[in-house]
Amino acid sequence: MFLPFDAAPFPELQDIQTAADRIKGMLVESPCVKSETISKKLGGQIWLKFENLQFTASFKERGALNKLLCLTEQEKQAGVIAASAGNHAQGVAYHAQRNGIAATIVMPQSTPNIKVQRVREYGARVILHGQSYDQAAQKMFELSAEEGLSIIHPFDDRDVIAGQGTIAIEMLARVPDLDILVVPIGGGGMISGMAIAAKAIRPEIRVIGVQSAVYPNMAKLVFGDQSIASLGSTVAEGIAVADPGQLTRQIVAKYVDEIVVVNEDMIEESIALLLNVEKTVCEGAGAAGIAAIMSKPELFLGHKVGVVLSGGNIDTRVMISVLQRHLTRSGRLVRIRVDLSDHPGALARLTAIIAEQGGNIYELRHERFAATSRAKNSAVSIDIELKTATDLGPLMQAMQLEDYIVRKEEI
Repeated sequence: MFLPFDAAPFPELQDIQTAADRIKGMLVESPCVKSETISKKLGGQIWLKFENLQFTASFKERGALNKLLCLTEQEKQAGVIAASAGNHAQGVAYHAQRNGIAATIVMPQSTPNIKVQRVREYGARVILHGQSYDQAAQKMFELSAEEGLSIIHPFDDRDVIAGQGTIAIEMLARVPDLDILVVPIGGGGMISGMAIAAKAIRPEIRVIGVQSAVYPNMAKLVFGDQSIASLGSTVAEGIAVADPGQLTRQIVAKYVDEIVVVNEDMIEESIALLLNVEKTVCEGAGAAGIAAIMSKPELFLGHKVGVVLSGGNIDTRVMISVLQRHLTRSGRLVRIRVDLSDHPGALARLTAIIAEQGGNIYELRHERFAATSRAKNSAVSIDIELKTATDLGPLMQAMQLEDYIVRKEEI
């Protein structure tokens, strides 16, 4: 049962500390480690909190577990229900199963299959409904009333907020003199709990939120950022919340210093950076904190910055696409078109030149009958991975020296 939001008290540091004691030993106290390489690249002292190493690969376990443990015995016997795009669903299902509580999870129909499968593996009843979190949430409220199930809200619940706030307690215990915390925002549960705890422990600390430019609604509501929300697709589906919490927006307004809105390309680059440098897999929402630092480096330069890597549940196909797009943006994956004489050995020599220049062929399309080619010529379109972007010039020159007609094309 929720209190009216204008009457619901904010969690306090004591509530968050009690939550930390309550859930201690039941989930991972994730590492908080300084990244030397990312620090040098981005210009601050960057400390990473690896919440993607939780059992369900997301921070959402903290709030879900704390809420479940706060239920009465009668509520536990009746069962619980949650709506989630994936990570909260996994956290609720996993810890409900561990505590012998029946769980129903309502998920948008667009939820990645990997998340749906994992929720079912944890023993929950899964109902796919609607195309967004908000539509799924409406179904959650209907089923709760019909079946007498206790709602485990993903963000707009003080016990959930308190559970998420335990991240800040751990980070400041590890690095007491952090200057800035960078926290992704969807509905606002994690940043609410973390901001309350951090400001109580270290009043001078700055708490900066991060949202995708596709879903910047907390920034619009609280800080008046009028960036237009397209409500389209985003690689950061974990923070794709059209309607942030009523309670959380009040907490954000009081405790959060700023919200940085980042574009999709920057989120993708952050996923690639974390994989290449830290060898850690982050979903889009999980990498959003790094995207904020890359987008507005002047806010963080010279500061000791704590970044929450909030989750690692990324679809394999999305990860492949992100890495290929990263190679393209960095100039390491290029497409060239070559006109060559249609005689034996012409193609073999062309591929040999690419190998001699250190290029790796991703894909080759031999267009022998292309309408733009002459009768005795053929055309080849080749996608090539280079060691560095600067290798393209020498590669094209080497081809031209052997009379190949070559030009770069857009991928």
